[in-house]
Amino acid sequence: MFTDSDFDAIRPYNDSEVVETIGRLIKEEAFIRFSQQLFPGFSKEMIVKALGEVKTIKEFQSNFIVRLAQHIIDHTTKGITIDGLENLDPKESYLFISDHRDIILDSALLNVMLYNNGFETTEIAIGSNLLIQPWIADLVKLNKSFVVQRNVTVRQMLTSSKQLSSYIQYALNTKKSSIWIAQREGRTKDGDDRTQQSLLKMLQMSGDVTFSEHFKSLRIVPVAISYEYEPCDAMKTLEVYKKETEEGFKKTPKDDLRSMIKGMVNEKGRVNFVIGKPISIMLDVIEEMDDSRDKFKALADLIDYRIHKNYKLWPDNYIAYDIVNKTDEFADKYTSEEKDLFLKHMEKKINPDEGNLERLNHIFLEIYANPVKNRLELKKPDFVPDK
Repeated sequence: MFTDSDFDAIRPYNDSEVVETIGRLIKEEAFIRFSQQLFPGFSKEMIVKALGEVKTIKEFQSNFIVRLAQHIIDHTTKGITIDGLENLDPKESYLFISDHRDIILDSALLNVMLYNNGFETTEIAIGSNLLIQPWIADLVKLNKSFVVQRNVTVRQMLTSSKQLSSYIQYALNTKKSSIWIAQREGRTKDGDDRTQQSLLKMLQMSGDVTFSEHFKSLRIVPVAISYEYEPCDAMKTLEVYKKETEEGFKKTPKDDLRSMIKGMVNEKGRVNFVIGKPISIMLDVIEEMDDSRDKFKALADLIDYRIHKNYKLWPDNYIAYDIVNKTDEFADKYTSEEKDLFLKHMEKKINPDEGNLERLNHIFLEIYANPVKNRLELKKPDFVPDK
């Protein structure tokens, strides 16, 4: 039987560690500067005083994280909506698997919506590559995040994957805590959301029962997250472009930190979440497949199908699709004013001094066009009944 101490290297902090951790945070000038960037007008003394009153994880989330998320919603979005909460039982724990568009916001905004609707917040999977400073690790672990090891050797990866798989099973079924994890390692850079089979294989590592029984015990819920304006569309565009044009290009930790901050402060327009139904019955059908590789592919395809079907398409998506494909197929989905606004948004975001403008624009447009392409190509997996 596992306990928290078996996962000390990766688990979130618990209530007994809150006061000591906050004591470290408020001594970190980098953390104070970070907080002031997100809360303009807050003095260091105000931040220290507010955090000094926090004694539990729940208090930290409600007094700091939820307020931060609400501040982001109020100042950088035109509103946020969530559909499908009726698919959830507030007394149950779930493994939310979602498309991944923003480093911080995908899980943070989902959690504030769950919190505002009377649900417990989720634990959050976060890559170790993002914990570039000790204070960042402290901050995210206070916010119920657990660590996914990145950039390790093959042997270390096997060990860490087994530990991660066991922790997720433990959190869901012993701690009764829901979990959020992205469908892939790293954010999608081109708007083409796909579930990595390697994620599902990692989740299977803690199972000593059948494929169907194990994944039923995880209670997977696909989640579709859609931003009217991608929070880091320009940064993603430039990253893709540099990978194409600069041999050996790699992001730096500073790039990741910039993405975190830019994602929180950049405009997002409208934001929509759709909570899908837990995947259960179809697992019995998948179980009948002969090859385990087919089973993982079938489950990944099913998650993708639910996400692509539930993804909210905005006028910008249709505009970009029509421009990329030189068509007016979806002209009834947007107005000329909306098209002008989107093109002005792109012009503002793309710097022609950074490379070939035509190629940069095309990469940018594909971020918005690919969700439409995925909807057009939506094909129900063969093993799913018609009803």
